[in-house]
Amino acid sequence: MKVPVISDSLDHITDDAVRASTVKLIPAGSVLIVTRSGILAHTLPVARTAVAVTVNQDIKALTPTPPIDPDFVAWGARALGWPILNACSKDGTTVASVDTTLLQDFRLPVAPAAEQHRIVSAIESYFTRLDDAVATLERVQRNLKRYRASVLKAAVEGRLVPTEAELARAEGRSYEPASVLLARILAERRRRWEEAELAKMTARGKAPKDDRWKAKYVEPVAPDTSELPELPEGWCWATADQLAIVGTGATPKRGDARFWSGGQVPWVTSAVVNDSLVATPSEFVTHTALRETNLTLYPPGTLLVAMYGEGKTRGRATTLGIESATNQALAALELRGTADYLRDWLLRFLEHNYLELRRAASGGVQPNLNLGIVRAICVPLPPVAEQRRVSEEADRSLSIAHATYEALTANELKASRLRQSILKWAFEGRLVDQDPTDEPASVLLERIRAERASATVTPPRRARRTKKGTPKS
Repeated sequence: MKVPVISDSLDHITDDAVRASTVKLIPAGSVLIVTRSGILAHTLPVARTAVAVTVNQDIKALTPTPPIDPDFVAWGARALGWPILNACSKDGTTVASVDTTLLQDFRLPVAPAAEQHRIVSAIESYFTRLDDAVATLERVQRNLKRYRASVLKAAVEGRLVPTEAELARAEGRSYEPASVLLARILAERRRRWEEAELAKMTARGKAPKDDRWKAKYVEPVAPDTSELPELPEGWCWATADQLAIVGTGATPKRGDARFWSGGQVPWVTSAVVNDSLVATPSEFVTHTALRETNLTLYPPGTLLVAMYGEGKTRGRATTLGIESATNQALAALELRGTADYLRDWLLRFLEHNYLELRRAASGGVQPNLNLGIVRAICVPLPPVAEQRRVSEEADRSLSIAHATYEALTANELKASRLRQSILKWAFEGRLVDQDPTDEPASVLLERIRAERASATVTPPRRARRTKKGTPKS
């Protein structure tokens, strides 16, 4: 029922099944209408059969009497889909349903037979051209997605702009390679940890007497470069764990009013990764939840990666635009100090690496990422100056692609509205010219009624019998 004309089906039954059951064979040229399905909440599926078919109990068939054009009836039902659903829908049913009696009584406009054919021909001609136009729009949209992927790929492989090493040689100057940047980030990270640990020990009145306590520091996971591709000059490999503080969140116990009632702390779930910037929380939790559960309040600018979620959510990344806690389905990558310069670069790499991240997921029926996998993500790191140039060029290219994509989407919407307008004009008598020599529809309908009446055969009355078995008139 997802096509306008049905010529075959996925399932078939035998002639014996038709003869031995209540299933009826519906002749070719009938109009099928779905009368029970969740789709009826927003759409009335209609199709014309090109072959004889049988249907299940969720579909009703209308077999137009010649010379009524079946395609005219089908297009009319599609054009009046919403009025039919409004007038004929059943109330109080678990699944959206159409009342068959009300559907039979629903009035469709009928044109003269010759005009019916002209209307169907015009609709199909217009729709064929619209289908071709929409197919072209969709093809361009697919090409834009490939273009976007190629821009991101070129960006993270050092092919989008001249490298810093090339420019430095051409200009006769030095530059800071990414390895120096990474060393500075790691040194800053260790210093912050030492300052925080020293403050804790001092607050407890246990100031250290020597530096042995510094040995407790756990170095971030370093990349295994043995199987990684060679990078452009001046670049180096780093892990997400080296560049960011990687953490996650939790879901406070549902039903516990202490954690949810009157909450004012923003809390987001993995669904937010479908937005380019998280500006609205999924829900709010209380400050008690923040204190008594494994929640962490992350600052704006934190990158979020969905570790598991429905559909294509897993592996997607976005930027947190508000101060918020997260649930356990999100990995939060907090970049501090010098590493803050890497935010845009890291996000672009995660966007490019989306499919690889999905493939890295582990587990059974529903594979998931985990913090270990996220921390071990290997990121190609260019010098800071090159990152800026790459970001500017990528933004320019992607903004053009985005604007084009938006225009294509708007044109698809216009095409959809034009379809609705064509159907509206068709069944208001404004799509094709009317011919005064055509037989009026009223005469056509009257002839159909008369033919039906003459074809009706009154069954003979059965003779009544007396008690002795003698027929009695």
